[in-house]
Amino acid sequence: MKILVTDDHALIRESLRGVLRELKPEAAVVEATDAQETMRLVAEHPDLMLILLDLNLPDRDGFQVLAELRERHPTIPIVVLSGHHDRANIVRALDLGALGFIPKTAQRQVLVSAISFVLSGGIYIPPEILARHAPSAPAPTCGVADKPPTSLSDLSLTERQIDVLALMMEGKSNKAIGRVLDLAEPTVRNHVTAVLKALNVTNRTEAVIAAAALGWNLQRTSGS
Repeated sequence: MKILVTDDHALIRESLRGVLRELKPEAAVVEATDAQETMRLVAEHPDLMLILLDLNLPDRDGFQVLAELRERHPTIPIVVLSGHHDRANIVRALDLGALGFIPKTAQRQVLVSAISFVLSGGIYIPPEILARHAPSAPAPTCGVADKPPTSLSDLSLTERQIDVLALMMEGKSNKAIGRVLDLAEPTVRNHVTAVLKALNVTNRTEAVIAAAALGWNLQRTSGS
C-alpha cells in the first residue's frame, strides 16, 4: 500500500506519517510539498491507495489540483486536509470528488478514524457540517412537512434506489454505479434523481451529507 501526503508544512507531514504508521504500518508513505511535486509523484506511483491533500499549496490553488487529480486519476481516493473548514469549502471539495474532508484541527483519533473510514469505502464528513443537517434541522424533509426522515422506510425508495444511494455514499460516479449494478447510465441517472427528490436535496453532495447526518450505514441490498 502506498499513500501520498501533500502539505508544505514539515510538522503536518510528520504528524500524518505518525497517524498512518498507527493505522497502516505496512504502508509506504510518499510526500510532496506543492502541486507540481504532487502531480509528478502521482504519475510515478499509479498504484497509490490514497492521497491526503492540503488545499493551501504554495504554487497552485488546492481546489484546482483536486479537480485535476480527479480527472487524471479517478480511481485514487483523495481526502482533503485543510485549516479552512467552513461549509462552503467542504461542500466544494466533495463536489469536486474528494472522499473526505478532515480539518487540520481534528484530534489524532479523529484523523485515524476518518482515514480508516475512507479506506473502507466511506466518505468522511466533519461533524460540524453534519450538525446542520441533523434530523432536528430544517434539512431533508422527504416532502413531509416538519417530519424529517428517521429511517430508509420513510424515503419510500426501491431496493435498487437504496443500492444507488449506498454507492453514492462511497463516492462512486453514475458510470461506476452502472458498472457495479449492471445498469445503463440513463437508468442510474433516474435512480439518482429519485434519491435526491426523496431526500429533498438538489445534488449528490447534499444527498451524501444528508444521509450521513441521519447516521445511516447503508449496505447494498444485493450483491449484484
